[in-house]
Amino acid sequence: MTIRALSAISLPVAERQGYLESEHRPFTNLGVPVVRNELSLNLDLTRRHFLQECRVGVGKMALASLLAGGAARQVKADTGRMTSAVGVNPMAPRVPHFAPKVKGVIHLFMSGAPSQLDLFDNKPKLTEFTGKPIPPEVVGGQRYAFIRPDANCLGPQFKFAKHGECGMELSEALPHLAKIVDDICLVKSVSTDQFNHAPAQIFFNTGFSQPGRPSLGSWATYGLGAESSDLPAFMVMSTGAGISGGAANWSSGFLPTLYSGVRLRNQGDPILDVSSPAGVDSKLQRDSLDLIGALNRKRLDVEGDPEIATRIASYEMAFRLQTSAPELMDLKSETKETLDLYGCDPAVPSFARACLLARRMIERGVRFVNIYNEGWDAHSDVVGNIKNNTGKTDKASAALVTDLKQRGLLDETLVIWGGEFGRTPMVENNPALGRSLGRDHHPQAYSMWLAGGGMKRGFSYGVTDDLGFHVVDQPVHVHDLQATILHQLGFDHERLTYKHAGREFRLTDVHGHVVGDLLA
Repeated sequence: MTIRALSAISLPVAERQGYLESEHRPFTNLGVPVVRNELSLNLDLTRRHFLQECRVGVGKMALASLLAGGAARQVKADTGRMTSAVGVNPMAPRVPHFAPKVKGVIHLFMSGAPSQLDLFDNKPKLTEFTGKPIPPEVVGGQRYAFIRPDANCLGPQFKFAKHGECGMELSEALPHLAKIVDDICLVKSVSTDQFNHAPAQIFFNTGFSQPGRPSLGSWATYGLGAESSDLPAFMVMSTGAGISGGAANWSSGFLPTLYSGVRLRNQGDPILDVSSPAGVDSKLQRDSLDLIGALNRKRLDVEGDPEIATRIASYEMAFRLQTSAPELMDLKSETKETLDLYGCDPAVPSFARACLLARRMIERGVRFVNIYNEGWDAHSDVVGNIKNNTGKTDKASAALVTDLKQRGLLDETLVIWGGEFGRTPMVENNPALGRSLGRDHHPQAYSMWLAGGGMKRGFSYGVTDDLGFHVVDQPVHVHDLQATILHQLGFDHERLTYKHAGREFRLTDVHGHVVGDLLA
C-alpha cells in the first residue's frame, strides 16, 4: 500500500469543499492556505501551549473516538443530531430515530436522464400530436437549451404493453424489467428543480445544486454507522465515460471525510494504490503504518484536528482493504447460474458486473452503494440511445432485484433506479449540431422505480398530463424521495442534522415530505 492509497479512502484536508472552519489552520474556500500575520502566529502558539501544557488531550480523545470499538452512538430525541462519548467508534452501528425498514441501499443512477416517455409513461395522445407544435399553454414560460418552446411533438418511440399480475405498463425496450414488475414500485410523477446535468445530479444526491453538501450515502453512514470493519460503509462504482457532477455526488461535504463514498476502479487494483509496491512485505508495511500512525498521533496531540484522526483511521482501513477488496472483486465463487442471471462476464467491466458486486457488498455489510451508468443524454437518436443503454442495464437491473429476493435480502435492501431528470415530449432536431429525433432535458416530470426496502410492490404512482409534460396528480419532488429513503433507513429527515457554519443542515434542507403512499 502506498501513501496515495489514503486518497481513495478520505480526501486530504486541503481538498475538502467549502470553508474549513479551523482556528489552527485557516483556509480559503479554494483550499489555499492563508498567509498568517504575527497575531495569528501568536494565537497559534497560545493554542499549542494550552494543548501541550494543560494536557487536555483533545487529539487523543478524537482518535479514541475514531478507533475504539464499543457501544452505538445515540440520536438526540430533540434534534436528531448524533452525539457521542469519548471512546466510541463513530463508524459503529448506531440507533436511528425509529426501527428501520432497510439495512442497505443500492442506487442505480442512470446518468444523463433516460426518456420516461419511451420507457415508463405511455402517452397515446402524444402520438397523435407527433409532427405538430406543442400547444403554447402547455409549455408556459419554460425555456430550453437546444429546442424552441414551440418545437414539434414526438410520440413514444416504442410499443407499450401491460405486464405481471399488477398490469403495470412498460415499454418493449425493458423486457427483463417486465418480468419483475410485481416486485417494483414505479413512480411516474417525479420532478426536480434543475435542468442541467451536473447541478441536477448533485441536487438529487445532496439536496443542493452546488458542490459542498453531504451526499445521501454520507448522511446514511453518518446516521447509521457501518456493519463491516473490512469494507467502507459507502461505496461507489461507475460504468461509462464520465459523470457530469463528479465526486460531488458522493462527497461527505462538510461532514467528516470518514463518511465520503469510496470509489472502486473498473480495472487494475479495486482501489487505487492499495496494493503494496514491489519489495514491500507485510512486516515492513505494518512497521511503516505504525511509524506513520505514531507521527500522526503526535501531530494530532498538537493540532487537535479531527481530520488527522480520520486520516489515521483511513490508513488502517486501507490496510484491511488489501485483503477484503480483492476478495470482494473475485467472482470465482459465484455460480454459472448467477453469472448468467446478470449477464456478467467476470473478466469484463460492465454494469452487470457492478450490479453483482453491489449484491456482494450488501451481503458484506456495506450500507450504501452507488452505481453510475452514464450515457443516457439522448439529444439525438433517442431510439438508438435507449436500445444501447437498456441493452447494457435492463437485464442486470432486473437480475439484481431477483437475486436479492432469492437470497432473502430484498426486504432489507432498497433498490433505486432512475436519472437526474426526464426528456421533453418535443423533438430535438438541430442540423447545425448534427442532431435529429432526440429529446431535450425535462425537469417537470419523469419516472423512477424502487424495489424492496418496504416499498409497495407491483404499484404505479403519479399521473402526468396527456402529453407527459406536467405532473397532474400525486407529485413527488426529489426532496420527497430523499425524505422517503431516509425514512426507510429509520430517520426523520427533519431531525437528522449536522451543525455547520452556525446552523443545522439536513439533506432536504427546508423541504420534502415522506411519500407514505409508496410504503407497504
